[in-house]
Amino acid sequence: MKSAFRLLRVAGIDIKVHFTFPLVLLLGAFDWGGRHGAPGAAFGALLMLALFVCVVLHELGHSLVAQRFGIHVREIILLPIGGVALFGRMPRKPMQELLIAVAGPLVNVVIALLLGSYLGFRGDLPLDGSRLHELTQAGPSAQTFLQWLLAANVSLFVFNLLPAFPMDGGRILRAVLAMFLGFSRGTRVAAAVGQMLALALGLFAIFNGQILLALVAAFVFMGAGQERAVEEARVLLSTLRLGDAYNKYALTLTPGDSVHRVIDYLLTSYQPDFAVVLGGRLLGVVTRDAVLQSLATGQDDNYVTGIMSREVLHLDAELSLAQAREQMAEKSAPVASVFEGERFLGLINRDDINEALRIAAFLRLAQERKAGDVSVA
Repeated sequence: MKSAFRLLRVAGIDIKVHFTFPLVLLLGAFDWGGRHGAPGAAFGALLMLALFVCVVLHELGHSLVAQRFGIHVREIILLPIGGVALFGRMPRKPMQELLIAVAGPLVNVVIALLLGSYLGFRGDLPLDGSRLHELTQAGPSAQTFLQWLLAANVSLFVFNLLPAFPMDGGRILRAVLAMFLGFSRGTRVAAAVGQMLALALGLFAIFNGQILLALVAAFVFMGAGQERAVEEARVLLSTLRLGDAYNKYALTLTPGDSVHRVIDYLLTSYQPDFAVVLGGRLLGVVTRDAVLQSLATGQDDNYVTGIMSREVLHLDAELSLAQAREQMAEKSAPVASVFEGERFLGLINRDDINEALRIAAFLRLAQERKAGDVSVA
C-alpha cells in the first residue's frame, strides 16, 4: 500500500503504518485528556499504542501460521480501525483456513491470561461491573493501564469471533462449513449469516441511537458481500484458461528499440506493458511506470534494455485465470509472461484478467437470462 510506511520487519513480514494512523492516537488523547488534562492525554495516546501492539501480535499470529502452510505474507498494515495482514493468496484447504483464523484471537487470549494472572496475583483484577465502571473513571496509573489493556484484549477476542466476514469468526465459520459443503457453498452460507447478523446489529444500533455501532454493522455487511463476490469471481475465473486470455496481438520490442518508441506506442495504443523479444526469446518487460520514471529522470533517449525488468513471472498457458491471478498476487507481479512449454506466447496483466472476468460474468448472465426465457416459454 503506497499510503503506508514501513515501521519494522518481523519474520520477513513488513509491518507498515498507514498515514491516517495518528488519528487513533489523537482520539485516545482527546478522550482521556478531556477527563484528566495533559497527563490524561499522554496516557490515552499510550493506551492506543499499547492496544495496537496487541493488534500487531494478533496479525502476526495469523501470519506466522500462514507462513507455516507456505502462504506468502506480503505485509501487515495498521489502520485507525485496526490491523490487516495481506496474504499473497488465501488458503483453499478448510483446515488451513481454520488454523490461520483461530491463531489471531488465541494471541489475545494468551495476552489476556498473562495480564489477568498478574492482576489477580496483585488483587487488582476487575471482576464485577462496579470495578469495570471505576476503571473508566480512574486516572492514569500502571494499574489502570494493565486493567484497560486486559479489557481491550477480551473485547478484541469477542469481537473477532463474531461469525461474520471480515472478522476471524466469519472465516472460522466458512472453514467449518467448507469441510461439509465445499469452499464455494460454504462461503455463500457464511456470507449470508454475516449479512443477517449485520442487519440485526444495524437495526439495534439505529433504534438505540448508536451511530458508531451502526457504522460497524454497515462495515460487516459490506465485508460479507465482498467476500462472496471474491469467491464467485474465483469460481468464474477457474473456468477460463490463461492461454485464451492473454493479448495475442500485442506490440513487442527488440533490444535495439529506444524508449521513444515505447512512448509512441503508449500514445497510440491502450497497451501498458511491452515484451522485449529477440528471436522469439523473452528478454524482459517494459512497463508504463518504467517509461514514466525514465521521463522524470531525463533518460528517455536510452535503449529499452536500460529500463526493462528482467525478472518476469512465467506462467503456463494451461493454468486457469484464477490460478494465474493467485500466483501474480503472491509474487506482487503486475504483469506476467505466458508460456506454452518453452515457447513465449505473450503477456498478461491484472487489467486483462479483470476484463476477462467482466466478459465472462456478462456471458454467464446472458446465458442465465436465456435459460430463464426458455423455461418460461
